[in-house]
Amino acid sequence: MNIFDETISNLHEGLIKKEFSSVELTKATFKRIAETDSKVEAFLSLNEEEALKQAEAADAKGYTEENILNGIPLGIKDNIVTDGLTTTAASRILEDFVPIYDATVVSKLKEAGAVNVGKLNMDEFAMGGSSETSYFKTTKNPWDLTKVPGGSSGGSAAAVASGEILGSLGTDTGGSIRQPAAFNGIVGMKPTYGRVSRYGLIAFASSLDQIGPFSRTVKDNALLLEAISGYDKKDSTSVKLEVPKFSANLNGKVAGMKVALPKEYFQEGVSAEIQEAVRKAAKQYEEMGAIIEEVTLPTLSYGIPAYYIIASSEASSNLQRFDGVRYGYRSENANTLEELYVNSRSEGFGLEVKRRIMLGTFSLSAGYYDAHFKKAGQIRTLIKRDFARIFNEYDFILGPTTTTTAYGLGEKSDNPLEMYMADLLTVSTNLAGLPAISVPGGFAANGMPIGIQLIGNYFEEEKLYQAAYAFEQANDYHTKYPNL
Repeated sequence: MNIFDETISNLHEGLIKKEFSSVELTKATFKRIAETDSKVEAFLSLNEEEALKQAEAADAKGYTEENILNGIPLGIKDNIVTDGLTTTAASRILEDFVPIYDATVVSKLKEAGAVNVGKLNMDEFAMGGSSETSYFKTTKNPWDLTKVPGGSSGGSAAAVASGEILGSLGTDTGGSIRQPAAFNGIVGMKPTYGRVSRYGLIAFASSLDQIGPFSRTVKDNALLLEAISGYDKKDSTSVKLEVPKFSANLNGKVAGMKVALPKEYFQEGVSAEIQEAVRKAAKQYEEMGAIIEEVTLPTLSYGIPAYYIIASSEASSNLQRFDGVRYGYRSENANTLEELYVNSRSEGFGLEVKRRIMLGTFSLSAGYYDAHFKKAGQIRTLIKRDFARIFNEYDFILGPTTTTTAYGLGEKSDNPLEMYMADLLTVSTNLAGLPAISVPGGFAANGMPIGIQLIGNYFEEEKLYQAAYAFEQANDYHTKYPNL
């Protein structure tokens, strides 16, 4: 049994049958990381000593059919705080930050018995689409080490795709789970806003951020989301709703489901190969008994400008706390209080973070608020209405996750507008707060993975997993792994 080509579900069966222990599994995971991560560079820090203690505790607890995550090694994106383990958000300004508490999602994974092997690289403060804005390192795409893994959760996706771990947590503010999932040929879920607690997540844009799981299969993804979902009194935006057993009803049945296919997804700017993969997926759903109908989503093109105004405005507010006084990097090149503020932020933040703070501050400034932030909020309302109109008739929306496959390292670094446009197909669901999942949908002629995106109505993740599972079972894309 090669554990690195397995699924979480299969590893759990191996633990029950005593084919190996969690301690052996965890040691093998660190060995795999030692052999692989010098190429992929997915991890920012490792948690070896504590992880082995967690693995020993899992072995001592024992294994049953119910405690599926017990003893399973996982990784956490580095903007989710972890008690006693450095959490940097990939920024110099938090280089030495060691939290004294766990985020709620981390606590939930610990309660489930999962083993935290370390923290994963990302774009600085989750601002970026390629994992190239990290202060510490650039993560590579395991399918082609000359290409980006996507962002901002590039480390979380690349670590799963490369088999270093079989599951991880990322965050999605404008597509930062789904886009890297598509670029790396794995499954990534952005749940409904409010489904998962954001307590302990270092905020980028509070009305958009969501935590969600990466995995190689739909079932594993559903298991992870079950573990981290639920109401949390520490997060006023989390919702009091019972968490369904997302993994319990995966039977591949989509007959009778109505699927919307927005014609705006098939436009100039979306790669012909990706358009073809989506049409092929639609045909497969039709063959499985689903009803496919073309619809319009006219607000799609307004999502990018509205998103970047709202997200940057919220970021400029959230990041004001990093001033070199209360906590964070403090400049040594200051003689006055004003110089301390200015120099600490100038030296501590990277270029992309500064760009978004400036954009957000401008949008919120007196005289420009009505012209920019207020108007972006109005567009957000129209986008929500557009989706509501579709979900009055359809079970889910089918489309591409990304406009292209993974591009070359450095290819878009000097053109932020081009990189922002790459989020065209993902940001609208964040503005509306809807759940969406990216699943492997084939490969381009250059061998890079293509992602298929399914968007659902509020709190209908169960239906999304059902539809995603049906597509997964009809194909073998999820069984293909990069050769490192």
